[in-house]
Amino acid sequence: MTQFLLLLLLLLLCTERVLSSTFTIVNECDYTVWPGVLSNAGSDPMGCTGFVLNAGETRTLKAPSGWAGRFWARAGCTFDGSGRGNCTTGDCGSNQIECNGAGATPPATLAEFKLDGDDGKDFYDVSLVDGYNMPVLVVANGGTGVCAATGCAADLNRQCPNELKLAAGDGCRSACEAFGTPKYCCSGEFANPNTCQPSVYSEMFKSACPRSYSYAYDDATSTFTCSGADYTITFCPDSVPSQPSTKAPSPKKKGVFLQDDSWLASLAIGDASPKMMKWRNHFLRQAAPTVITVSFSALLLLRLEN
Repeated sequence: MTQFLLLLLLLLLCTERVLSSTFTIVNECDYTVWPGVLSNAGSDPMGCTGFVLNAGETRTLKAPSGWAGRFWARAGCTFDGSGRGNCTTGDCGSNQIECNGAGATPPATLAEFKLDGDDGKDFYDVSLVDGYNMPVLVVANGGTGVCAATGCAADLNRQCPNELKLAAGDGCRSACEAFGTPKYCCSGEFANPNTCQPSVYSEMFKSACPRSYSYAYDDATSTFTCSGADYTITFCPDSVPSQPSTKAPSPKKKGVFLQDDSWLASLAIGDASPKMMKWRNHFLRQAAPTVITVSFSALLLLRLEN
């Protein structure tokens, strides 16, 4: 009996060491998405590399300690009864619902994480470096530190320049993907932060989504830290219309919106939905003043609101 209890205790301790943060994946789009999961080289695998998530559904995954990798959503997928098929955007090329170690084909909005990094901190971001296919929001829950929310909730498919737009209009490519030049890809002689500078295209992404990575060296305002948190990743957060760009735009919510229809602008001017108010209060309470970038009109409206 004593040996059994000791073995049980060791099992519990091992489990505690192996598992760390919980990721809750939420689909608030009004269509089905197929999230993909890719573990970085050298990181223990998550155990799940792809799954289906219908509109309104949630799924929770437990990450190994020290896990590093990314999440994204595939859209416009067609799979047969045996689970074989492909997707219009974010496809990982596995021809299966599971991605099996393959990453997203650009363009895809990425939620990236490194758990238990330097000083025990988690590092996370939402990246548009590989382009954009749908809105994504990341919220840290229950951690210590700044633990700020981040993401891109603007509909960049509707704002995408023609030269970056996918033929069907359901994705917006990065300038690197569209043109393939070292200047836009931060490669060759541009493979360092001194020579690789923001382009007119990355600045467009940054204007719409100030907290997201817009190009390879966009670290200062795009990487966030937290310790001991669980994370919620929401596709199509309800601060913007949740339809693919090929559908007719939904009517605007009542109130004032900036021209870029960005998530930060909506936060600043007070979207009236209860969920948006919760995210807005969380964002404004925890965000560092040097990170927040809004237009003069948004600041004026925020002042009037208070």
